[in-house]
Amino acid sequence: MNALHDSPPPAQADQPPPAGAAPTSAQPDRPAHKAAFEANKLSKRLHRQVGQAIADFHMIGQGDKVMVCLSGGKDSYALLDILINLRERAPVRFDLVAVNLDQKQPGFPAEVLPNYLRSRGVPFRIEEQDTYSIVKKHIPEGHTMCSLCSRLRRGILYRVAGELGATRIALGHHRDDMVVTMLMNMFFGGRLKGMPPKLVSDDGRHVVIRPLAYVAETDLERFAEVRRFPIIPCTLCGSQDNLQRVQVKKMLREWERHYPGRSDNMLRAMAHVTPSHLLDRNLHPFTSLQPTGVPDARGDVAFDGDDPCAPPDPAAARPVALPKVGSWGRPAAPGAPTAPLDAPLEEQA
Repeated sequence: MNALHDSPPPAQADQPPPAGAAPTSAQPDRPAHKAAFEANKLSKRLHRQVGQAIADFHMIGQGDKVMVCLSGGKDSYALLDILINLRERAPVRFDLVAVNLDQKQPGFPAEVLPNYLRSRGVPFRIEEQDTYSIVKKHIPEGHTMCSLCSRLRRGILYRVAGELGATRIALGHHRDDMVVTMLMNMFFGGRLKGMPPKLVSDDGRHVVIRPLAYVAETDLERFAEVRRFPIIPCTLCGSQDNLQRVQVKKMLREWERHYPGRSDNMLRAMAHVTPSHLLDRNLHPFTSLQPTGVPDARGDVAFDGDDPCAPPDPAAARPVALPKVGSWGRPAAPGAPTAPLDAPLEEQA
């Protein structure tokens, strides 16, 4: 099933009761109203964060065709769902196409994603490639399959993007993935390297974007429950409990439980790098440093001020406040008729 499918427009959701209507048994009670309020607040936050990331890194421009890689997991479902909504209010016109790589894993429910995508009215392509057998053949039992599996997937998705004429490849990696990648490279690779929100693909032909860069995984878990996505579990890599990534993620969750805001602080650190206070001689001219006799406000202030190891201040642990935004996360122009990113998410039919 490698052909591109044009899905019909989705059915319209039922309209809410008119304002001032008398309560009926079908209308939500107080707990349901509170749940709906929290779900709407979550939706606002996710749409604002995705719009902000797209604007900050100029991920999507006028006329782009965005290929959303859909695995059947919570992250890629949320990514597609949010992009569908943002497309309606974005300051630029862009197209979406969903692509799923059917790796022929045993028991994979092949009908779930096509049915879902048709219900959302999204053009899609299911690319069938038996990478499962290749990985199982070449990777001994008990060893990590991720490296080979990801290389195979990447090559196939790049090819499909070229065939579809996609100008952007959107992946569902989120804030926690980016922080965990940085920690893994530090712990196991000896490199200070993370996961970029935007990059040029290995073959130099495509731009890869990660619009969920600012989104917490816990929010995506809640969002998947609210939206009732038909989640498809991964039986290839998702069941490998011995992965270093799994262990680091558990450690990060434990840190976040004891010190709320640590994940946001680590993500913020990735955007505020001071090469003069690291050890990379390629980034800072340590060997040629000479005193200038002129005070430098950005000089040796590595640990000035508050104790960096003190218990976190709850106020300081909050994420950076985002500005009041227009359609793409940028400040709205005075008098410009923009639809806010934090508008309530329409219910699916």
